[in-house]
Amino acid sequence: MTQSTQTARTILALDLGTTTGWAISDGLITSGTASFRPGRYDGGGMRYLRFTNWLGEINRLSGPIATIWFEEVRRHAGTDASHVYGGLMATLTAWAELRGIPYAGVPVGTIKRHATGKGNAPKQAMIDAARAREFSPADDNEADAIAILLWAIETQEGVQ
Repeated sequence: MTQSTQTARTILALDLGTTTGWAISDGLITSGTASFRPGRYDGGGMRYLRFTNWLGEINRLSGPIATIWFEEVRRHAGTDASHVYGGLMATLTAWAELRGIPYAGVPVGTIKRHATGKGNAPKQAMIDAARAREFSPADDNEADAIAILLWAIETQEGVQ
């Protein structure tokens, strides 16, 4: 990417879950994962408070965030995963609304098709696609976030 960090708009891409994959572009692309697994003695809302604090840190260190894209999941493997996703999405959208940051979900099939050519690509194919683009994702969560970010940059010019 040839944008300078002075004129670049910061784009955040997220694969929401207990282990959230993230990728951010502020002229350069950085990515990773963040765990929001609750501790043994945590109350039910601590995961979401940690996520809120993490979003604030990302915004402070790499922002201001201009737009947020996240993986829009319609079907989950289990009830717990569905509840976690819903809670994280509610936290994210409320956080973004309070700051006037536009956000949108991107269907899973759209992301997979853009990254691999197949809308139902397995997790390993997403990791391989990220590696083919010279990224080194730690897992499929980070690979998905990278794919979302690249999709946003390449098809939406990052903005809404």
